[in-house]
Amino acid sequence: MGFGLFVRGALKEPTDPPVSDGIVALTGGTGRVETSLSLLQRGRGRLLLISGVDPHVTLNDLAPDLPPTVASRITLGREATSTAGNATEARHWVRANHIRSLIVVTAGYHIWRAELEISRMVPGVIIHPYPTQPPALKRQFTRDTWRLLVREYGKFLLASIGPVSAFRHAVDAS
Repeated sequence: MGFGLFVRGALKEPTDPPVSDGIVALTGGTGRVETSLSLLQRGRGRLLLISGVDPHVTLNDLAPDLPPTVASRITLGREATSTAGNATEARHWVRANHIRSLIVVTAGYHIWRAELEISRMVPGVIIHPYPTQPPALKRQFTRDTWRLLVREYGKFLLASIGPVSAFRHAVDAS
């Protein structure tokens, strides 16, 4: 039953989140950065953290036509290499920018775990999940799609057990 709810949640279309202090986009999948930029430009958040950006990538590489007034509100986080790392990066950024409400942008199959990890790192901050729909979830499911969903559900269950451990970092990296 839990897996069924997880799949249903992964396929759910997002609704407009309330206006928040910040937006965090977790890199690693199609549409996450573009979606977070759209939310920022539509005024849904004051600031944006793009977490897990490759050290060689610039903001101009990600969004070449941004007006300077929008670009100045974006931080590229370069330390995260996992979901737990995204949560740590978000914690530092949230504290530095006095964020009290946060929109989290990631894939629908990743949103439960991302929300769990980030909420542990920033207690007291209101989190609004905003799932994106990667191509794998927009077409007929294949064996690989089911494998992805089972693996992500397993990672969510593991994350639900408790605090970050070396084992969880190893699983998260897979």
